Amino acid sequence: MYKIINRRKLIVTQAADIVGRALYTPFKIFNKPQAIAPEAVKSILIIRTAYIGDAIMTIPILKPLKEHFPNAKLTFLTSEGAAQALANNPHLDEILTYNPFWFYNTAKGKYLNFLMEIRKHSFDIVIEARADIREILLLAAPIRAKRKVSYDVGGGGYLLTDVVPYETLKHKVEYHLDIARYLGADVNSVDWAIYPTDVEKERVAKILKDDKITAPFVVLHPGARIPLKRWFTEKYAMLYDKLIDRFNIHPVIAASKDDATLVGEIVSQMTHKVANLTGRLNIREFAWVLKQSQLFICNDSAPLHVASAMKLPTVAIFGPSKSIETGPYGNIHRVVEKTEFQCRFSCDESSCHISQYHACMKSITVDDVVTEVESLLNELNAEQRNV
Repeated sequence: MYKIINRRKLIVTQAADIVGRALYTPFKIFNKPQAIAPEAVKSILIIRTAYIGDAIMTIPILKPLKEHFPNAKLTFLTSEGAAQALANNPHLDEILTYNPFWFYNTAKGKYLNFLMEIRKHSFDIVIEARADIREILLLAAPIRAKRKVSYDVGGGGYLLTDVVPYETLKHKVEYHLDIARYLGADVNSVDWAIYPTDVEKERVAKILKDDKITAPFVVLHPGARIPLKRWFTEKYAMLYDKLIDRFNIHPVIAASKDDATLVGEIVSQMTHKVANLTGRLNIREFAWVLKQSQLFICNDSAPLHVASAMKLPTVAIFGPSKSIETGPYGNIHRVVEKTEFQCRFSCDESSCHISQYHACMKSITVDDVVTEVESLLNELNAEQRNV
């Protein structure tokens, strides 16, 4: 669910939306949504091209759609980076990749090439899962489809045949599942997972063996795509040392190669040695490492949602973002955040304009995180004793 926070962008979008709605509404009188029996639906396209974590949070929509539309070919349009996380999913028939120029630094000419290719196909239903006017206008609208479904909170609703009702602030997974519910699917339980291949599982087993990483171990990921979402290197170094001293656990840092410098800064400030898998795993291998671990500690980032998909207990550190929307999904987790900073609910997360710069993150102490780790470990140990 994409809601525009930046005031300038909001004004421009609203103005464009008013003009578009005025021009397009008369045509909608003759373009009513086509009712389609679930058994008659042969093809569904889901669009979620913005960022890996958001694509991962869309995965739970796949199973209910597949069950409700049993004869439909399910196609997912996503970014090249996110496609890895979707591969091998048993509920998905096809993955298309495109990195839009409005999200990524790609040539605009590639958009026209992609559009010509995608327009060779037609779909019964197109779902734009982000509620982003750019995706609705530039991807969903030009695609040939009987029904086009999304929310209308960021503009572009006049280009849809179906507008899903927006209720209130809640987790993005629930926003996505509400689309499935709107289309008539039953969502009794959330089926959410990432599926490594057997070869990838074997490679992970070899890496853990070669690096002498044995259970129980805790995985740590200090990175985040947006800098303001990152906790500080010196605090992470203190946290990792404290976890070893206090709980005698084995921390493993597993981050992407883009986080290598960040991880290097943390490791250089630590007293203890730590296992480091940074840059050595693809996203499905990372998911399988998480599956073998006891606990995950991270910022608000794509790996957080990988952990949720793999049902891993997580301690997540949140600054400007809202855990109610993008926090760990499930029952066994902890969130460390300072709720007294109300500016978080109007923050665009790309810059901070308050006098106490980045106070939502700076005010989180090492002891705050240790307390939540201890609480979660105690809960997990109690569950094991009761088994």
